[in-house]
Amino acid sequence: MDGPTAQPTLRTRSWWGWGWTDAHPDDAECAAMGALLPGTLARPLPVPAVRDLRIGSPAVEPPASLARLVSAEPADRAAHSMGKAYRDVVRALRGQPGRIPDLVARPVDEQGVADLLDWAGERAVAVVPYGGGSSVTGGVEYRGDAHRAVLSLDLTAMRRVLEVDTEGRAARIQAGALGPDLERQLRPHGLTLRHFPQSFEFSTLGGWLATRAGGHYATGRTHIDDFVQSMNVVTPAGTSSSWRLPASGAGPSPDRLFLGSEGALGVITEAWMRLQERPRHKASAAVAFTDFHAALRAVRELAQSDLAPANCRLLDPGEAALSGAAGDDSSVLVLGFESAGEPVDGRLARAVELARSHGGRRGPDRGPGAAPADDAAVGAWRAAFLRMPYLRDGLVRMGAVAETFETAATWDRVPALIEEVRAEVGAAALKATGHPATVNCRLTHVYPDGAAPYFTVLAAGRAGDGVALWDDLKAVAGEVLHRHRATITHHHAVGRDHRPGYDRQRPEPFALALTAAKSALDPNGILNPGVLVG
Repeated sequence: MDGPTAQPTLRTRSWWGWGWTDAHPDDAECAAMGALLPGTLARPLPVPAVRDLRIGSPAVEPPASLARLVSAEPADRAAHSMGKAYRDVVRALRGQPGRIPDLVARPVDEQGVADLLDWAGERAVAVVPYGGGSSVTGGVEYRGDAHRAVLSLDLTAMRRVLEVDTEGRAARIQAGALGPDLERQLRPHGLTLRHFPQSFEFSTLGGWLATRAGGHYATGRTHIDDFVQSMNVVTPAGTSSSWRLPASGAGPSPDRLFLGSEGALGVITEAWMRLQERPRHKASAAVAFTDFHAALRAVRELAQSDLAPANCRLLDPGEAALSGAAGDDSSVLVLGFESAGEPVDGRLARAVELARSHGGRRGPDRGPGAAPADDAAVGAWRAAFLRMPYLRDGLVRMGAVAETFETAATWDRVPALIEEVRAEVGAAALKATGHPATVNCRLTHVYPDGAAPYFTVLAAGRAGDGVALWDDLKAVAGEVLHRHRATITHHHAVGRDHRPGYDRQRPEPFALALTAAKSALDPNGILNPGVLVG
């Protein structure tokens, strides 16, 4: 008989920061990172414990009929009190996470969602829909005091792929399915949703739909909107179930009303999603540029070609160095192609030649001792992409401002937009802290008519006032975006943090229609108050 079998290690999610608790940098790693950024703390802030928070008794109790779905455990409530933005991590480290929900509910079916909404409406309890909790815009927290109690409505118990149509390459999937669970259930059918945001491991289908998330593809179908056939949405006024159709010209789309509504109009419970065959052919390369603006022109031409790269991410010199993709002050274009049916090497070769025609060269120099191979650069970027949120939290423990924001604009505005964001945010950080800031940029998604610049800001914090500093820097960035008619968010959603920019971006007649829809679908105003409207 064999010896005792080792039990699998159960990983736990961090209640205060990104991802898994065992993946966070330790104190020594935090200190080493902080040493690279002048003006940070001498030692990292301690990791907070739930027991140190002042969590009072719930202001309400659920009825006996719903008690089996509801938790009032302090750890559960703390973990559902906010998302994973810089401001959330800072507040948690300071022991001030904000309004902690009174209860956390985990319904297992649509009827449970409807019953919870009915009870909450009768008792004036605010309901904040919650998927994986990875919001970085204040989308899953309650701010204010207009409601007597707050219920966090966690959908992750509804995580099954209910039905697969292999002929039509589509599946009916519950909204609480996390990315890995969803793909694991589709794999036996040889199909995939192929939607991989950076938060893939810790976000749900319902969260993607409610925030109009951007995913894996840099060109072509990339927003979750593109994959939707139909949706079920439970509202206080009833359940909206749209027909499953390949396309329709029958008036405004009901699904479009709820896509991006962030739980303010209803709770998305399931959706029919378009799938594709799993890719069997893949190829990637990295192309370095000494001139960032020449690289922008190359990317624009690629986006307007018929090559359709799955990955077409341009990293400016700072971003390339930060990720380890280059060490010689080069900008780096990371290219990737994939297909289920035919080899993609030819398309990759054509894309590389196009980039070379704009001054690009294969295989950037990654520094002393590193092979100047493009596969190494691609691998370094991919590893850094997945690791970056954890490193962000380590820097925050050192008192640094470390955060990102994104936008999208037409090609005629992109070059000046990037330069002005770098200059004005950097100048504001220097003025506020006395230390220079790093403002890097990469293009995450590209379109024939424009691109989505994604900015990383690293700066020394301001003692005890990091949240206010970040709010000031983000306001400076928002003004630049507004001046260039760039969107306040490309895929991070509006939440509460982007409301001022969203209010300026949307036309007034649409705002009136949205407010009317909110009143009709949520007459008691309980659904995610403060998001989008009100």
